[in-house]
This record gives sequence, C-alpha cells and structure tokens, in this order.
Amino acid sequence: MRGPERTSHEEARVAETLKKGSRVTGAARDKLAADLKKKYDSGASIRALAEETGRSYGFVHRMLSESGVTLRGRGGATRGKKAASS
Repeated sequence: MRGPERTSHEEARVAETLKKGSRVTGAARDKLAADLKKKYDSGASIRALAEETGRSYGFVHRMLSESGVTLRGRGGATRGKKAASS
C-alpha cells in the first residue's frame, strides 16, 4: 500500500518555500524533481505543475527533462492524412 497522499496544505507549504525566482539546489531540487516526475507520470500537465508550484513552464519542463522523464506529445487535433472514406 502506498503512503498517504500529500494534502493541499502541504503542497501550499512546499510552494511557499519555493518562491518564484529563488534558486532551488541540492536536496530540495532533488525532492522537487521527484515530486514533479511522480505527478507528471500520474497524468498532470506541465502547465498544471507550473501553476501549482509557482514556477514557470520552462523551469518545470527542464526539471522533468533532467530527471529522465519521457515527455508526452502535445494534445489536440493532429494534421495527419484524412481517413479514406468509401
């Protein structure tokens, strides 16, 4: 069985300690990268993670890339060939 899920109060506390523009290094960076990776793998979008942590899209994208996550493709309509209709 997995441990208890983080509450919104705890998430707010983490976001407060990681003010936008402040440098994240060492153990705090490793923990943040692991948390972002877990949430991204669970289906959260980069934009949602950026908003939740108070960081930029680029920062979250870079943290995920550095932690070895395989990023998902973009959503929405694709412009491939139309299916042949008979």
